[in-house]
Amino acid sequence: MLTDHLIGLIAALAALVHLSGILSAIHAVACVRTPQGAIAWAISLAIFPWLALPLYWIFGRNRFHGYAETLCGGMADPANRETVLRFLERLRHFQAELPPERIGDLAALAHLSQTPYTRGNALDLLVDGEATFGAIFAAMDSAERYILIEFFIIKDDALGRELHTRLLHKAAAGVVIRLLYDEIGSHALPNRYVETLRAGGVTVSAFHTTQGRRNRFQLNFRNHRKIVVVDGQIAFVGGLNVGDEYLGRGPLGHWRDTHLRIEGPAAQALQAVFVQDWYWATRQTPGVDRQPMVAMTERDQTVLIYPTGPADALECCSLFFQQAIASARRRLWIASPYFVPDPPVFAALQLAALRGVEVRILLPAKPDHLLVYLASFSFLEAADRTGIQIYRYQDGFLHQKVVLVDDDIAAVGTANLDNRSLRLNFEVMAVAVDKIFASQVAAMLERDFRQAKPTSAADLRKRSRAFRWAVRAARLFDPIL
Repeated sequence: MLTDHLIGLIAALAALVHLSGILSAIHAVACVRTPQGAIAWAISLAIFPWLALPLYWIFGRNRFHGYAETLCGGMADPANRETVLRFLERLRHFQAELPPERIGDLAALAHLSQTPYTRGNALDLLVDGEATFGAIFAAMDSAERYILIEFFIIKDDALGRELHTRLLHKAAAGVVIRLLYDEIGSHALPNRYVETLRAGGVTVSAFHTTQGRRNRFQLNFRNHRKIVVVDGQIAFVGGLNVGDEYLGRGPLGHWRDTHLRIEGPAAQALQAVFVQDWYWATRQTPGVDRQPMVAMTERDQTVLIYPTGPADALECCSLFFQQAIASARRRLWIASPYFVPDPPVFAALQLAALRGVEVRILLPAKPDHLLVYLASFSFLEAADRTGIQIYRYQDGFLHQKVVLVDDDIAAVGTANLDNRSLRLNFEVMAVAVDKIFASQVAAMLERDFRQAKPTSAADLRKRSRAFRWAVRAARLFDPIL
């Protein structure tokens, strides 16, 4: 009797799982963004529901629910709406006039970001960790009113503890501090690190990717942004997280990365990105200065702050890369630790090379994530056919996210050239339209290319058969890499 009852339960469970698989397959066909992904998920869910169901509901979603709705809900408050509208009006007072020959190339990005290119900025390129954290800590030491900090990864190591000590010191001096971290990226951060900050007067929050009943399966999304804002006038953005390896003290050796110091109205635009993330995480609007001011220098550089993420109505990160590539007339150099572009971005790279643009992609020779590293090799043959030049950086690990277009456009930020950044992560790029800054980026990348070796499909063919099969297998996972 017990056996019959158990068999009945197993049969009912199996029927429920297969029914759930079929319903999820229908959901995949209706909701997955690409036809290839929809077909792959639908077949897997229908045939192998026991395995595919948990994978689909964790990794199959590429739309982050709740974020945009929460921000819209906040705008329903008349006070919040008036504050935001007044800020955007103030920012428009600093709107830059783009070069006539670039208006067609660049105007679309301002439309997507919903903020203007601003004039009156001063940009400082920060190469590697010592320069970056030296500048960040100096700015924090100068803070008089508040500090806003947002990182994907914060570690409780020597650098993390130095940040911890400095934050407590400034909080004790009366400076308001808000710290936001991604709970997946910072999964190893101990509770005592956070609790001692809170006890010392620092307001700390995780990004809370999964908050809300509808969002409990949103485990595949990350807030990958790295932002620091001091008193609303100085801001930082780039590739570096908080950890000793970002100073070259980890197993990968020298850590090649790039950050950007921004002073001027664009610092306020970057602050607005933090404010939105903070509101999602806490449902609170932080009290910040919303009065843009020009930098106290004569550089007058034009900058657009371009945030992207899985809550966007359009695939704004992919569109950024496509537009940057399409804008190139002579030169397109991209540095990224990962290279798993989606088909539209890779096709744009091929077209650029075919129309005579010098297309160079700088990648690390060392892997920190094996699957992504292997998948990047699968693009070599197609790159060779159209003249895309791919280089591998030899002097340690390359982690910077930099784009250079011709002699007048350069972007520094957090977005990698892979599907995770294109569709699954919250990212932000600072796009500069300035010949002086572009020349500085060009000089920096020229030094990096001197530390790199070109690679091609011929190099892949010299590898073992097992390695080549691993490359093919890794490419199958590119929707979640």
